[in-house]
Amino acid sequence: MPEALTTAAATLKERWEQFKEENPRVRIREAANQLGVSEAELLATGLGDDVIRLEGDWTELLKSFKELGNVMSLTRNEACVLEHKGAFEKVSTFGRGNHHIGTVLGPIETRVFFQNWAFAFASVIRKGSRVLPNIQIFDKAGTAITKVYVQEDGDLEAYEQIVEKFTSANQSPNLEISPIDKVVYAEGIDQEAFLADWAALEDTHDFFPMLRKHKAQREHAVQLAEGKFTRKIANTAVNTILEKASKSQLPIMIFAGNHGNLQIHQDVVKKIVPIEREETRWINVMDQKFNLHLRTDLIANSYAVEKPSKDGIVTSVELFDENREMIAQFFGLRKPGQTELTDWKELVAELN
Repeated sequence: MPEALTTAAATLKERWEQFKEENPRVRIREAANQLGVSEAELLATGLGDDVIRLEGDWTELLKSFKELGNVMSLTRNEACVLEHKGAFEKVSTFGRGNHHIGTVLGPIETRVFFQNWAFAFASVIRKGSRVLPNIQIFDKAGTAITKVYVQEDGDLEAYEQIVEKFTSANQSPNLEISPIDKVVYAEGIDQEAFLADWAALEDTHDFFPMLRKHKAQREHAVQLAEGKFTRKIANTAVNTILEKASKSQLPIMIFAGNHGNLQIHQDVVKKIVPIEREETRWINVMDQKFNLHLRTDLIANSYAVEKPSKDGIVTSVELFDENREMIAQFFGLRKPGQTELTDWKELVAELN
């Protein structure tokens, strides 16, 4: 049984219940912002009801997702949400400490950075007649990393076994929330040396080590390379990419996420739905097993980026928000050892 709620936690629970009554359509992430708390703290008010706190070896928790069968995996940042339906087919983990990572391959594909996993909860969301058992992961600031929802044809028995295995002895709603450590980047970068390293790239996966070597912030790096490897393009470029890729059925890759999980789409996109609601603008992909929701009004800058590789130039489109944080990246679908799709290269070349 959970510990008795403290006065603060009890008060938050009451505020949350009242908020839901007055704002039934507002999602928990936005509700947390309006209530001035983290999403994890708001979810934790349900401990003892439909929420259970989990703990244990995060790598083992990730591996256990294979047992769930058909799920919906959701990963997001402030401006972009990716949702995939399918199974966690192949899960691998590597390294340790700050370099402890996981990879998921198959219908759901992610890159996992365990050092930023801090809290986990199992919960049951009820929407009318629908019941959505899920597992949610948060960072130490209480911001959602990823959420996994068991579908109607998923394995509910496996879900219950996972929850039982990872249930924490601590079921208190009082979370030790702390701010995310600020990354310190170099203020002055030797542009000539940096661009020489960029020109010497042989694999796109070498780009991140290059950034670390020069202590370069991602958008700053793109700006340093402007005119040689990058060019600024209109923030409407993402709409053009999705609409043209859909029309021609050009297979693309979409990378979006946060510091704890990067989710990846590798396929064609079909149903593109732009939406405007008051001051917000969205571009959406509404396919059977994949949804993307991207707030285009939060895009501050967009760039076409070229990276050398052994397989030729690899071209991407990268979107950043006003805080210089990456929103999403778009590529033409390719595998190591393959050259870039000509149709993708031509599509990006036409963006301005």
